[in-house]
Amino acid sequence: MLQNTLKKNIWKDHYFHKAKKESFPARSVYKLQEIQRKYRIIKKGARIIDLGCFPGSWLLYVAELAGNKGKIVGIDIKPVTVKIPSHVRVFRTDILSDAMNDDTQLQQIFKNGFNVVLSDMGPDTTGNKNVDNTKSYNLCQAALQIANKTLMPGGAFVCKIFQGDDFTKFLGAVKSSFRQSRIFKPQSSRKSSREIYIIGLGKK
Repeated sequence: MLQNTLKKNIWKDHYFHKAKKESFPARSVYKLQEIQRKYRIIKKGARIIDLGCFPGSWLLYVAELAGNKGKIVGIDIKPVTVKIPSHVRVFRTDILSDAMNDDTQLQQIFKNGFNVVLSDMGPDTTGNKNVDNTKSYNLCQAALQIANKTLMPGGAFVCKIFQGDDFTKFLGAVKSSFRQSRIFKPQSSRKSSREIYIIGLGKK
């Protein structure tokens, strides 16, 4: 028990301090960095949607990759308080509610078309795996709907999901919308974590 606790603390300290040193508000940025190194989905001038963007680490990272000519839209139910570049816009809304559909400004932005849709959304966990997996799946379904609605042909989709009964079903849904699909477990994720990323490449 003590050994496992020490391992977790070492993991936490390493990525926590690395994020602080590099001025990122959370260590989750290193998961996206691993995905970017492997698949190169974000390019200069890219138009990107970041779902579940709080506290802002992914926003800052993709804003740097896309450069000033890129356009980044972040969406989260929680407020993002970190300073963000001028080519990043953040909307505070719940993608599972009607509020987002009623936001005419956001819906107009969606019509412009995007190159990448990212989702690092995760539910508030209850400790009940079945409940948590279902909540994760519902968020992923909402993210895929946005990707199908906004991505231009050839675009990419990155989505975090909890491994559970609905995993295969969601993977199938991604496969039907993209020419290629990948399953990716970042090294910076906890080994005990059930989270995994499904990546869709080449929007049909």
